[in-house]
Amino acid sequence: MNREKSVSLHSRYNPQAEADRYINSLSLNESIRFFILIEPGLGYMAAPLKKRAPDAKIIALHAGEVPFLSNEGIRAPDSEWRPGTGIPVQDFLDREIPDSPAREIRIIEWRPALAVYGNSYLALVEEAVEFVKRSDANVRTLEAFGRKWFRNFFRNIGLIKRVLCPEPLSLPLVITGAGPGLEKALPLIMEEERKGGLYVLSVSSSSEALEAADLIPAMVISTDGGSWAKYHLYQCFRGNYAKRQVPLAAALYAALPSQSGNLPILPISDRSLWQSLVLKELKIPFIALPQRGTVSAAALDLAFFLTSGDVYIAGIDLENEDIRSHARPYSLDRFMDDNVSRLSPFYSQAYTRSSLLKAGGSFGIYASWFEKQLASYPGRLHSLGRNNRVFKALETSSFAKGLPVESGGRSRPLFKTLDLDSQDNASLKAVAVLEKALKDPLLSIKLREELEPLLFSGRPSPPPGEFAESLRPLAGL
Repeated sequence: MNREKSVSLHSRYNPQAEADRYINSLSLNESIRFFILIEPGLGYMAAPLKKRAPDAKIIALHAGEVPFLSNEGIRAPDSEWRPGTGIPVQDFLDREIPDSPAREIRIIEWRPALAVYGNSYLALVEEAVEFVKRSDANVRTLEAFGRKWFRNFFRNIGLIKRVLCPEPLSLPLVITGAGPGLEKALPLIMEEERKGGLYVLSVSSSSEALEAADLIPAMVISTDGGSWAKYHLYQCFRGNYAKRQVPLAAALYAALPSQSGNLPILPISDRSLWQSLVLKELKIPFIALPQRGTVSAAALDLAFFLTSGDVYIAGIDLENEDIRSHARPYSLDRFMDDNVSRLSPFYSQAYTRSSLLKAGGSFGIYASWFEKQLASYPGRLHSLGRNNRVFKALETSSFAKGLPVESGGRSRPLFKTLDLDSQDNASLKAVAVLEKALKDPLLSIKLREELEPLLFSGRPSPPPGEFAESLRPLAGL
């Protein structure tokens, strides 16, 4: 009961019977593996839920600090989140629930809590719904691209010849996304970059727009595993990009052109055990960043890793500007150019593409994720020019005055590179590392937990004795 409002969370006479009736009235299918309880109060729902779905995990999100009872018959959930724990709700749910389709996650509300907690309760419902949408989208992405990402990893291992070895910077850093808002921010970025007091980190899809403005970034980042992502990187092997040998920060599951082997590469692992085992065994230096689903978020993680200075974002619109979806020029526009005709003008194709992006909902999912994540970013993040509205509170119209000067002057810092030993048959060596690890009882459980969703999402996985033998063909070997 909340004494201030004098509203009961549970029946005053038989709260357990009340919870039993409620749970038994729900239609629960056998595919549900996770229950998210929205403010379950004193915990009476957990016992009947566990009785109906003994193998499911029960997670509670609390709007207040009501403790669970320890009386016999009252059981606590498997895990619970409370205000003031210091971890955002989305991060907590990410930790407790692996990427799962929506049909395997069920949100259960204890509606009497709405009268007690009001907007705090509704905010938790919104958080839970947002998580389920994102989790379901991640699973669909895995089903479509998981095996491609796996194959890309082993191909990329063989491409890496020189590894970039970054050292801590104190320079401010600007991330250039490929949204239409980048065009308005470019003059300011160019002016500051020419002074030598700014480090420009470009997401690969903004590379052509920067080249057209005569601005060559200090580093390009690519994390997309789709085959179209290669077209964003071709600019890196031409003109001023090639002359300056602009380094590439690349997720090891990204789709990289074969020419990438000529560039210094900063390998990015997704923090998984299987990638770490391979990279350490092959003695390939790397940094570990969480897999975010969008290159803009990965670029922010990388920016805070690279510099202790302020971080600025530009062109992270995550929405269309009229029918424009990206800054110009954009590497994939060439495909529309090739198909221009009297019956299919460029304008019409651009309208169709922007409509499909809007209908797909990915922009909205990413924008919502950023909105929830903002509080966990350092206070040195700023929004330059037009970005998505969720960054409104971070807006600035200029760079900070008195930019720090790196030792050696205001020239762009050059990171050291490390030439790797012979990488002959690197892919075969990498698969052999995993095959050996899968025979280790201590490692095999975690490895299968990571690899099965990646390789067999929506498909039956091989039995444990045959799992290792399935890796070589899936790696393209």
